[in-house]
Amino acid sequence: MGNSESGSESDIQERVGTPESEKLTAGAGSEKDTTPVAYGGRDLPGSGLRICTRCIFDASLQDISFDDEGVCNYCRMVEALAMRYGTGQKAGEQEFARIVDRIREAGRGKKYDVAVGVSGGTDSSYMLFLAKRFGLRPLAVHYDNTFNSSIATENIRRVTTALGVDLYTHVCDNKESEDIFRSFFLASVPEIDGPTDIALAEVMFRAASKYGIQYVFEGHSFVAEGVAPMGKAYIDGGYIKSVHRRFGRRRMRTFPNMSFGKFLYWSMVKRIRKIRPLWYLPYSKAEARRFLESNCGWRDYGGHHLENRMSAFHHSFYTPRKFGLDQRNNTLSAQVRNGLMTREEAFQAYAEPPFVEDELVGYVMKRFEMSSAEFWDVMARPPRFFTDFSTYKHRFERLRPLFFVLARAHLVPMSFYLKYCFPAKTPS
Repeated sequence: MGNSESGSESDIQERVGTPESEKLTAGAGSEKDTTPVAYGGRDLPGSGLRICTRCIFDASLQDISFDDEGVCNYCRMVEALAMRYGTGQKAGEQEFARIVDRIREAGRGKKYDVAVGVSGGTDSSYMLFLAKRFGLRPLAVHYDNTFNSSIATENIRRVTTALGVDLYTHVCDNKESEDIFRSFFLASVPEIDGPTDIALAEVMFRAASKYGIQYVFEGHSFVAEGVAPMGKAYIDGGYIKSVHRRFGRRRMRTFPNMSFGKFLYWSMVKRIRKIRPLWYLPYSKAEARRFLESNCGWRDYGGHHLENRMSAFHHSFYTPRKFGLDQRNNTLSAQVRNGLMTREEAFQAYAEPPFVEDELVGYVMKRFEMSSAEFWDVMARPPRFFTDFSTYKHRFERLRPLFFVLARAHLVPMSFYLKYCFPAKTPS
């Protein structure tokens, strides 16, 4: 049953990986091209690697496997999740309606029923509308890492105003935020924007706890966005602390990091549940954009992850150039699975370099207080990975049975359980 919460651990566990680094070619010419590394996209059909017959994931992904039909385990994982949650089907809608009833009951006598994380992007903005549509009283929660684009900031204001939703914002000190991102850059690890994810999760819990809210909505859709393999990409509060201790220059005072103890506290003591409505309901990102534009004055910011300059730097420049990790294959594969583009169109898009906003690199250099020579010197250093630092990864693995129970109860995300609680190959 798609809406069933039953099933053993082995029914849903999936091992996931991440793309292997590709060889980087030397750049030359203008000041903009003085970096010793460059990334021009990947020609998947010309790589000689096996490619999934349904999406564009290829054999360079860690732990990827193909069945007799040539379909990869990630596509099968999406199928399994859709069946489990009844995604886009009557079963999923009915289960979500039951969840809404429980949320409404838990919010009785309180000012808010649910906390909704917002970034100014499509999915999170639409979450506010969904909460209102189902008769809930949402509190919008935003973590400001001080790298927001002006469009994202305005989108948050317009959507919350149009829907009549209160906004809770935690703003990190700008110098402190710069120092944390700079630390990850100096460490030469791929998760430069990872601290934002941990900070938002912590701020969501703090806001929910402050107002007695028992449920949190997250805007992720495995159907629209695909499954993001872990492999070389990892983040937790211990990892942030370890990197910053070695490379940071300022104390963390306003950054809302989440320790292992706090993670368990929010999940097991406060028992704040995380719900992803789009895992149950039908969803079209294009239709959501049109609705937000027409009804809320929301503006498109140009592409996935471009609502925040650090996120844009991470996805469009830093990880493709330094690590050869081009995560567009997640979204492109999802679009192919959903019939929004052909595999050939996805191959062509992936063979082109990612869009990099004008002046983005110069903006990051300025925020990092680095000269061009210093910046490119770091870009040329050998990559390192989370296994070179102290993390909570082994604790998550040892406590996997516990986190399975918590995931089934919506007390931790199921994606956390699937990606973080199983041993992963050592990145190289």
